[in-house]
Amino acid sequence: MESPKNIRTYPPHAGRKLARAPFLPMSRQEMTQLGWDSCDVILVTGDAYIDHPSFGMALIGRLLEAQGFRVGIISQPDWQTAEPFRALGRPNLYFGITAGNMDSMVNRYTSDRKIRSEDAYTPKGDASRRPDRALLVYAQRAREAYPDANIVIGSIEASLRRIAHYDYWSDKVRRSVMPDSKADILLFGNAERALLALTHRLAAGEDISTIRDLRGTAFMAPRGWKPAPGWTEVDSTRVDKPGRVEPHPDPYEMKEKNDSSCATTPEGSAAPAAAPSSVVARPIRILSREERQAQLRETRETSVVRLPAYEAVKDDPVLYAHASRVFHLESNPGNARALVQAHGERDVWLNPPPLPLEMDEMDYVFDQPFARAPHPAYGRDRIPAWEMIRFSVNIMRGCFGGCTFCSITEHEGRIIQSRSERSILDEIGQIRDKTKGFTGTISDLGGPTANMYRLACKDKETEQSCRRLSCVYPSICSNLNTDHSKLIQLYRKARALPGVKKILVSSGLRYDLAVRSPEYVKELVTHHVGGLLKIAPEHSEDGPLSKMMKPGMGAYEEFRKLFERFSREAGKEQYLVPYFIAAHPGTTDEDMLNLALWLKKYNFRLDQVQTFLPTPMALATAMYHSRRNPLKPLAGASAESVETVRSGRNRRLHKAFLRYHDPKNWDLLREGLVKMGRGDLIGNSERHLVPRAGSEQERKLPPRKDGPNVQRIARDNGQVKPRPGGAIAAKAQPVRRRAR
Repeated sequence: MESPKNIRTYPPHAGRKLARAPFLPMSRQEMTQLGWDSCDVILVTGDAYIDHPSFGMALIGRLLEAQGFRVGIISQPDWQTAEPFRALGRPNLYFGITAGNMDSMVNRYTSDRKIRSEDAYTPKGDASRRPDRALLVYAQRAREAYPDANIVIGSIEASLRRIAHYDYWSDKVRRSVMPDSKADILLFGNAERALLALTHRLAAGEDISTIRDLRGTAFMAPRGWKPAPGWTEVDSTRVDKPGRVEPHPDPYEMKEKNDSSCATTPEGSAAPAAAPSSVVARPIRILSREERQAQLRETRETSVVRLPAYEAVKDDPVLYAHASRVFHLESNPGNARALVQAHGERDVWLNPPPLPLEMDEMDYVFDQPFARAPHPAYGRDRIPAWEMIRFSVNIMRGCFGGCTFCSITEHEGRIIQSRSERSILDEIGQIRDKTKGFTGTISDLGGPTANMYRLACKDKETEQSCRRLSCVYPSICSNLNTDHSKLIQLYRKARALPGVKKILVSSGLRYDLAVRSPEYVKELVTHHVGGLLKIAPEHSEDGPLSKMMKPGMGAYEEFRKLFERFSREAGKEQYLVPYFIAAHPGTTDEDMLNLALWLKKYNFRLDQVQTFLPTPMALATAMYHSRRNPLKPLAGASAESVETVRSGRNRRLHKAFLRYHDPKNWDLLREGLVKMGRGDLIGNSERHLVPRAGSEQERKLPPRKDGPNVQRIARDNGQVKPRPGGAIAAKAQPVRRRAR
C-alpha cells in the first residue's frame, strides 16, 4: 500500500496565512469584517453551525482555514428557492455539501416511518428545518444558484448512498446520489486526505472533471471508462460469479519463505523421481508470501470490480444482496479494489477507500482553535446536540466490530484512528478554560466504541491483507492486540488534570474486548461510571446474534460479573443498562419471547427501545430487503434464507416483547402469545409474562419491585451521538453515542 501524503505537509494556499476567524462567516457582513470579498469554499450543511470538533462542518472548515482557504458556511438554508444559496456569493473553488452529522431520513423519521418530534441539531429542536434527502436538495439548489460552480458532496448521507441502495422509507432500491445530485465528485468516509488534495489541486488550476485518482472519491464516468491503458475489469454482475479473482494470500500463514518441502502431485503423493539425465529438470520456484502479496497488489491496483447495474439490482433482491456482499469484501483500504456500477449509459466509479490518518494527522485535525460554541447568530436558542456534546471528548474514530446493522464501519472504516494523549489532554484543558458552564465533569471520553482506543492488528501486513468483516466475530482474532493499558493510562492522566473532578465514559463499550483486561474493567467501574453503564448485547438468542455478528451472552455474563464485583469493591451502587434491538432480520417471534423472559428474569424494565431501522448499504439492510444472508454465498446449497419481520403489526409485537411490563402492550402480547401456543405465560403469578385481561392486577396496576427503571435512547443503528465528523463526511450520530 502506498505511503500517503501527510496532511500536515501542505504549504498554505498561495502562501496565504489567514488570521483565524472567531467563527467561520455565515453572512456577507461577517465576510466584510474579515476583509474577504469572496469565499474559496462554501460549506452547506443541514445542521446548525457549532464551532466544535464534534460537528463535521466545523472540523473541516477549520482544517481548510488552517491551509489558507477562506471558508464560509451556509447552515440549514431554506431549500424552497435557490436564493439562500447565493448568500455568500459564488465560491472560488466549490460548494461542499452535506446533509449534516446524520442521514437526513434517519434524522427526520423513526423506524416506524413517523416524523420525529425533535431535530437534535437544530435550534430549539425544530424538526422542520431540513428537507427529506437533504443532500440531493441542497446540491440541486446550489447548482441552480450558480450553474458553473463546482459541487462536492459528502457526509454520512453521501457515504451510505454512494451506490444503488435500498431505501427503507420508499421501500425500493434507489440510484446512487451521484447522478441525482448532479455533483461533480463525492467524498466518502473520513475524507480529510481527499478533501485537502482536491482543494489544493483545484486552487492550482486543475479542472474538477480531470481529478479521478483520489482514494475515497466517487464520480460519474462514461460506460466502460478506465483510468489508463492496462486496467482490467472483474465481472461480478451475477450472483456468486465474481469472474477471475486472484486469491488473496492467507494473512495468517506462517510458513517459511521459499519453502518447497510441501511440493506434491495433485493427488497429494510424493513428487516423482528425478528425470533421466537427458532431460534438464527446471526447479520450480515457490514465491515467498511477500512476493505473492506484491504481485497481488500490482494486479489489484489496476483492477476494477463491476457490480450489478442499478437497473438489475432494483428489481432483483438477491442480486442486490450479492452486490452488497461484494461491496463489503472490498472495504479494507489495504486491499480494496475500485468498484464500478452502471446507471443507465454511465458508470458510477468508486475509488478504493481512504487511507487512515496517522496519529499526528489526527492531532492536526482536532487541534485547530475552535470557538467551542454555537455561532452567535443563534443567540440563546437551545440546540440539543450541543448540550449533549459540549463537555465530551472524542479520542478515536472507526470500529472493527462489523455489526451488520451499524453504519459506523461503512463510513468510518474498520481501522482505528486514535489521537495522542497530548492532544486529548489539551482538549480537556480547552473545555475547562473556554466552555461556559463547565463544573469539572467531562461527560464522555470515548468514541464510536469507548474501549477500542489504539487497538489494532499486531502485524501491518496482516492487517492490509485481511478480508474479515469483523476482528471480533465469531471470535476475537488472535492477531488483534487487545491491550487496554494505553487507555488506562489516558484515563489516569485525564482525571489528574487540575480543575477536573470527574471523567465519565458514556460511549458504549465492547464488553467482549473489555473482559480481556480485568484491570481496565476495574479502572472503568471504579472511576468512570456515573451510576449507569450502557452496553449492547442486542439480543439473547443465537439466531439473531449470528445475523448481527454479535457475541453470545456468555461474554455479557462474564462482563456483568466483573462489573458487579468491582462495583462492590469500590463501594458503589451501579447498574448495567443493556441495549436490545427488536425485529432485526433473523429474529423470530420465539426469539423475542425468549428475550422478554430473559429481561423479566433479571428485572429489566426498558423505557425507550429500538426497532431495527434498515439504513442504506448495511449488511442487515440487505438481509431485510432480500431475505437472504449476504454473509454467506447466495447461490447453491450454502445459501441461507433469513426470516424478516416486515409488517407493522409484527414489528410492533417484537417491540412489545421488549416492554412486556407496559400495560399498553398487554393486549398485543396476549394475542401474540395465544397464536404462538404460549398462553401458559398469561396469568397473574410471578412466572407469567403478562396478566390476564380484566384481572385485578391489570385494573390496579400495583407497583412491582424491580431493578433500575433504565432508559434507552434511540440509537438508530449506529447513527447516534454527535462525534467529530470527517472531511465533508460528517459522522453519523445525533444524541447518544452508540453502545456496543
